[in-house]
Amino acid sequence: MSSARPVSPNHPVADTTTQRAVVVMVVVSTFALALVLSSVTVALPALARGLKLDALLLSWVPLVFLVASAATVLTFDRLADMYGRKRIFTYGTVGIIVSSILIALSPNGATLIGLRVFQGCAAAMLYATQVAILSSVFPPHRRGRMIGIMASAVYFGLTCGPVLGGFCIEHFGWRAAFVVHVPLTLLVLAGIPFVHGEWKAEDPGHFDKVGAALYMGGIVTIIGGSALMPHLPGIVLMLAGAGLMWGFFHYEHDRDHPLFDVTLFYTNRVFTLSSLAALLMYATTFSILVLASLYLQYLKGLPPTKAGMVMLAQPLMVAVFSPLAGRISDHFEPRFISTFGMAVTGIGLVMLAALTPETALTHVVVCLLTTGFGFGLFASPNVNAIMSTIKPNQYGVAGGAVATMRVLGQLCSMGLVATAFALTIGPVEITPETYPALSKALQLSFTVAAALCVPAMFCSLARGKLH
Repeated sequence: MSSARPVSPNHPVADTTTQRAVVVMVVVSTFALALVLSSVTVALPALARGLKLDALLLSWVPLVFLVASAATVLTFDRLADMYGRKRIFTYGTVGIIVSSILIALSPNGATLIGLRVFQGCAAAMLYATQVAILSSVFPPHRRGRMIGIMASAVYFGLTCGPVLGGFCIEHFGWRAAFVVHVPLTLLVLAGIPFVHGEWKAEDPGHFDKVGAALYMGGIVTIIGGSALMPHLPGIVLMLAGAGLMWGFFHYEHDRDHPLFDVTLFYTNRVFTLSSLAALLMYATTFSILVLASLYLQYLKGLPPTKAGMVMLAQPLMVAVFSPLAGRISDHFEPRFISTFGMAVTGIGLVMLAALTPETALTHVVVCLLTTGFGFGLFASPNVNAIMSTIKPNQYGVAGGAVATMRVLGQLCSMGLVATAFALTIGPVEITPETYPALSKALQLSFTVAAALCVPAMFCSLARGKLH
C-alpha cells in the first residue's frame, strides 16, 4: 500500500492547532459510536418484544452490523489512502447520522436489520480512518498516549451507553436507543471543516476490485455458515469462506496496489502476533455486554436502567485504565502489560461462565470489573505495539490492520454467540419457558470466550521485544 502523509510533505507532523482539532474530532466520534453500540445492547429485550423477534433473529441485530463493518473496513481503508482519510471519515459520519434516524423509524425487523447493514458500512469508514489520522498528526513518542485517550473515549461511550440507553428505553421506547448519539455525531460533522489539511497516499494507485470481492465474500460466507452450524450447509459455507480468505491473502501478496498489504504479516513478527492477539482478545470480550444485558434483563428480571447501571462496571474500568496502560507502554514492553491483561480477562470470563439466575448482583459486578480491568491493560499497549513497529509510510496499512482485527474479533465474538444460541435455543422467542436454555447458551458463550484467552496470551508473549 502506498505511503500515507499530510498534504504538505514539509510537515510530516501537524501543527498544534490541527493536532488538538483532530483529537476532539476523533474522540467525540469514537465516544458517540460506542454510545450507540452499548445502548443497542440494552435495547435488545425491548426490541424483541416490540418487533416480535425470535432468539436467532435477535442475535443478528448486533451481528449484521459487525458483518457489514468487517466486510467493508479494508475497502474504506484503501479508499481513504486514495482519496483522503478526512474525506472518508466525513462520509462515515454522515452515514451514521442518516442510518441511525432511519433505524429508529423501522416498521419491522427485516427493515431494521437491513438498515443495520448500512450503519455497519458507515461505521467501517470511521474504523478505517481514526487510528491512521491520529498516527499521521502525532509523533511516535506521543502516539501511545493519544491511542490511549481514544480507547478511553470508546469505553467511556460504552460506559454511558447502558445507563443512558436504559433510561431512554424506559421512558421513550427502544427506538430512542438508536438515536441517543445523534447530537454528538452532528457536533463532529460541524467540526470537521475546522480540521485543516488531508492525509492520503502520495501514489493513490488503483482500487483492487478482485481483492475486495474475495475478502467480502469470505467474511459473509463464513458468518452465514456459522449461523447454520452444525448442519452440513453451514460446514460447507464455512469451508468455502475459509477458501476465499486463503485466496485473498494469496492474491494480495503480489499486488502493486493491494486492498491490504499482507507483506507485513510475513515480515514483521511483532506486527503479526500483535494483530492476532487483538483479533483473539476482541473475540473473547466484545459479546460480554450483549450477554450481560440478556442475563440481567431476562434471568435476573432487571429493568433496562438498572441493568445498564450494572453493565457500566466493565467499560468504566477500561476507560479508566486504557490511558494509563498506553502511557506505560511508551516506556515499557507492551507484551508484558497486554499479556497480564489477557490473563485477568480470562479469570473474569471463567467467573461469568459460572453465573446462574440465583447469583448475587455484587458477584456479577465483580466479574464485569475484572474483565474490564484486564481489557484496559491490554488494548492501548497492543495498538501501540502495532503502530510502533512500522514506518510512517505504512501508517495506512497498520491503521487498517488495527481496525480490521478489532472488527473481525468483534464479528467472531458475536458469531460464537449466534452459534451458541442456535445450538441451545433455536428460532423461538425468549420466554420464561426458554430461560433454562438461555442460561446454557450464556454459559457456553462465556466458556468458549475464556478458552480463547489462552492462545491470545501465547501470541502476546511470543511477539518479541519492542523497546
